[in-house]
Amino acid sequence: MTDDREETGRKSMKDWVAAELEETLDETLEAELSEPMLSEELRQIYKEAHPNALDRRIYLKNLLRLQAELIKMQSWVEATGAKVLILFEGRDSAGKGGVIKRITQRLNPRTARVVALQKPSEKERTQWYFQRYVPHLPSGGEIVLFDRSWYNRAGVERVMGFASENQVERFFQDVPEFERMLVRNGIIVLKYWLSITDEEQQLRFMIRIHDPMKQWKLSPMDLQSRVRWEQYTKAKEEMFARTSIPEAPWYIVEGNDKKRERLNCIEHLLSKIPYEDVPYDKIELPERVFSPDYDRKTLPPELYVPKIY
Repeated sequence: MTDDREETGRKSMKDWVAAELEETLDETLEAELSEPMLSEELRQIYKEAHPNALDRRIYLKNLLRLQAELIKMQSWVEATGAKVLILFEGRDSAGKGGVIKRITQRLNPRTARVVALQKPSEKERTQWYFQRYVPHLPSGGEIVLFDRSWYNRAGVERVMGFASENQVERFFQDVPEFERMLVRNGIIVLKYWLSITDEEQQLRFMIRIHDPMKQWKLSPMDLQSRVRWEQYTKAKEEMFARTSIPEAPWYIVEGNDKKRERLNCIEHLLSKIPYEDVPYDKIELPERVFSPDYDRKTLPPELYVPKIY
């Protein structure tokens, strides 16, 4: 009889694990199947522009594998008190948000957080340029991902005229020492530039214009980035030349294929952090305590959300 119960327990556990895995795959698939609400003509144009796009099955299989490694990496960061800072830069529509989402999708949000600052306030404009970024830097046991960073000064602020040439020059003089100071204080600094072609950006902007699910992503500033493509290119090249230092070099991720961009970036990120497996104590689920005097109350029906589905 005991053997039968154990066998039944093992079968139930297998069924539960299979169901959990299926749910995980469903969540990942849901994130990927954000089919744009486009005309058939635009869909065809997009497919023709990406004839060698990575197969979705290969992508999902590797994404789940890498996300499992990210969880191991986060456990190591938490256990050792490491501090990890990852900066994501790139042109508008380069896929920064998509990469960040896949990195953080299964991590503990208490110790892996995303920073995406709004434009500086009047008070912040009077401060030392790096001051508003400092409070968001990682403490021990944290991973912080910047969706755009202090490099706004070398890019959009410079190209759009929000910063003077004197301010930009001061930035270029200060930022290498600022980042060396971070590294000297034990912060792992990774800087990624997500790179797309002129044609790819134009295509993604067209999709944003015609897809109601993505129109919110398109701002007047984005439209100006199309007009000023060459100015942004020159600004990017000088930024690489003056701010890629041995302690915190720039890494360029080719991003025309979003799936390859995400996988390649995560693979590289993991290779740059010296994490190891963290041993866990075996977890035993305690027995549920039942009280013979407990009488569960019946709640009024108006408290329940209607079962539409």
